[in-house]
Amino acid sequence: MENKKIILQFTMLTFGIAYFVSGILIFLEQFGYTVYNWVNSLQQFAMNIPFAIYILSPAIASYVILKKNKKIMNFKEWLKTVFYVKNNLFLYIYVIAGLILYFGIHLALSDYSKIVLPFYAFFLYLPGNLIIGGLEEAGWMYVLQPRLNKKYGYILSSLVVGIIWLIWHIPLFFIPGTNHSEGLINFWMFAVQILAFRFFYGAISKISGKGHVFMCVLFHTMFNAASPIFGTMTMTWVGTIVANAAMVIISIATVMIFEKKNNKQTFL
Repeated sequence: MENKKIILQFTMLTFGIAYFVSGILIFLEQFGYTVYNWVNSLQQFAMNIPFAIYILSPAIASYVILKKNKKIMNFKEWLKTVFYVKNNLFLYIYVIAGLILYFGIHLALSDYSKIVLPFYAFFLYLPGNLIIGGLEEAGWMYVLQPRLNKKYGYILSSLVVGIIWLIWHIPLFFIPGTNHSEGLINFWMFAVQILAFRFFYGAISKISGKGHVFMCVLFHTMFNAASPIFGTMTMTWVGTIVANAAMVIISIATVMIFEKKNNKQTFL
């Protein structure tokens, strides 16, 4: 019953923040508001702050709801969980391998043969993408998906959170200045990726123990930082289907092996 209450409170607060802020930003387009993917001035930085609040809504809701329900004592404890980095080397290899697998398949099946941006840009993009992307998992994987997994199992919880996550992303296709609203990201390809990736996040969570939140934050951050480097070459239907199918298969196999090894039965 308590988990149900926390899930409901978290989801309502996350969407309340996200849709309220994004609604204002969409309305302000008529007055010249836009999101800046490349920030060159303090004014542009300030223009991006409301957008950052929208993106950080799961993290904000995570802290507020966990504190309200006395699951954490303070912000310091919350941060320690979100940024618990003392994890087994295998977990870091697994996360990086997932990244390589996904983009590797896209590259192999793409009509393009060149990388859009130099690879070192990946490291430059990491800090910004921690805020605009990675920290979403401080909500989805700290509060929502693990609790749904306990009640409904790995498969169903991954699907449910995938649908919730997709609905949460919809304003991106209307907020001026985002890659989504500029037509650089196909909604249906994006939807396939969103649903598939929740399986991978769920698998990371299963095998990571205490560091499960940070490992999901890390993968999300790295994925977002890598995406601009490969540009639109990843946006083909063949690549989308094959790459995301591979991610789902690898994720399910990981969970099955893990649960068999540990004599657990939370798969379904």
